Amino acid sequence: MKTIGMLGGMAWPSTAEYYRMVNEHIMEVTGGQNGPHTAKIILYSVDFHDVEQIRTSSDWEEWGRKMAEYAKVLEGAGADFIIICTNTMHRLADVVEEAIDIPIMHIGDATAEAIKREGLRDVGLLGTKITMTEDFLKKRFERHGIRTIVPEEGDMDVVDETIRKELVRNVIKEQSKLKLVDIIEKLAGKGAEGVVLACTELPLLVSQEDIDVPLFDTTRIHAVAAAEFALRP
Repeated sequence: MKTIGMLGGMAWPSTAEYYRMVNEHIMEVTGGQNGPHTAKIILYSVDFHDVEQIRTSSDWEEWGRKMAEYAKVLEGAGADFIIICTNTMHRLADVVEEAIDIPIMHIGDATAEAIKREGLRDVGLLGTKITMTEDFLKKRFERHGIRTIVPEEGDMDVVDETIRKELVRNVIKEQSKLKLVDIIEKLAGKGAEGVVLACTELPLLVSQEDIDVPLFDTTRIHAVAAAEFALRP
């Protein structure tokens, strides 16, 4: 079994979900007469305060250097490949990948494959404002022939504030859930055949049972893809 290197802590609630989902999937797949296995994982969990400083200062060059350093620690510790346990920090995936000699499993590629398996081409994109306004994830989807639709400016602010002020602190509010459901319905009205929850905290608030269109939980998709890859010879 390959060893998974996790770059996490951005924020901790979703990283905990990654750890749980990877292990659950591996146990499910390997369960049998000889007993199930658990994942081989090395976790580097960063201080989320530093991540917030990047958001306010926009010093992505410095944070890219830090992320590369963290990835090198995982590589040196024996990781066979790396997953970045957050959508937003995939803005720096190329920088990190250039600094190491092991692969990164990109959350955009894993999610795009899941979307294609459902036969969809147009999807709504929800996440931090950085993820919704910049093109690092949109272009990744474009490579797979998938078009993204984002909310209006005001709705973007609602989603971003819900993530930053509530979900990263593991605060779940019913009122925020209702707002998010309304935003997703608006995206469906604009032609979205499904909606990507492109923030690893968003599945803590809304699930498929709340929505009529297909939801793509990037946390689960990424975690399961990592588990499957770790099990390959």
